[in-house]
Amino acid sequence: MKKALLAVLGSAVLALFAASSPAADSTYSGQIMDSACAQMGSHDAMATGHGVKANKECTLSCVKAGAKFVLYDAASKKIYKLDDQQKPVQFAGEKVKVTGTLDKATNTIHVADIKAGS
Repeated sequence: MKKALLAVLGSAVLALFAASSPAADSTYSGQIMDSACAQMGSHDAMATGHGVKANKECTLSCVKAGAKFVLYDAASKKIYKLDDQQKPVQFAGEKVKVTGTLDKATNTIHVADIKAGS
């Protein structure tokens, strides 16, 4: 009986450690956009309404106005929040690959790295 109880407790402890271990990094592809334009799926509104022609200019302008940097995956129409708002600055408006862990509850990528994509 004691051996069975110890086996059950041991399994429970191992399961607890496995559940609390950090998730492995994954890579997500898309465009670094501002949260406002990403909601619309493009920079078209800014281009026609405000004469902004470049994606980078639009993204930086909208972030300066209070929007946040996000990763927009046009293929799936998904918007991922980015916890690091400094690393995306140099990639504003560009296609990238973001490496990090996704917090599914908040749809936020905890950014480990950003590299230019294709």
